[in-house]
Amino acid sequence: MPEGKNNPKGFYPEIIEVGIVSVNNKKIESEFSSFIKPIQFPVLSERCKKFLHISQENVDEGMDFHELTDLLKKYDKGTPNTVITWGNMDMKVLRHNCQKQNVSFPLTGKFLDLSMEYKKFFGDSNQTGLWKAVEEYGKKGTGKHHRALDDALTTYNIFKLVEKDKQYLEKPTPTTIGDRIDLNKIFKKYAT
Repeated sequence: MPEGKNNPKGFYPEIIEVGIVSVNNKKIESEFSSFIKPIQFPVLSERCKKFLHISQENVDEGMDFHELTDLLKKYDKGTPNTVITWGNMDMKVLRHNCQKQNVSFPLTGKFLDLSMEYKKFFGDSNQTGLWKAVEEYGKKGTGKHHRALDDALTTYNIFKLVEKDKQYLEKPTPTTIGDRIDLNKIFKKYAT
């Protein structure tokens, strides 16, 4: 987050924190959180530190970007999966950072921007912020806003709520006579 007009030459956003919630069969398998050392613009702006409530030391002690991409490859596992984010910036910045570092993009699954699903589902004209969306459900976000793992957990919680609401839209299968009557009892009653 550059300081207004004083953008460093060639500035682009870099990933400085990662939060991962790995879910399988609706159960959280693992959680991961770490700061990431920025490569191209290693010194955080005051605006960034204040907005995210982090320090320069946090990212200086973080993992290397290449370690992050290796970790994401392990989560990817080459099996069909869906990466769910709130907004499209996470994947956009990850792709751009991979390009700049000449590293292959580590994820092969499908991508779901849950904020767009939420927008379509509720017919909103504007995208809703993550924490506003969870509050609209009468819930609270997990932990601190704009912290990667807390936002990932909050995104998962909203995902579960939206999926539950979508069930009400599914047309139920009509019942059949066989569902209402035990034909075996009728056959026994009238058997000769």
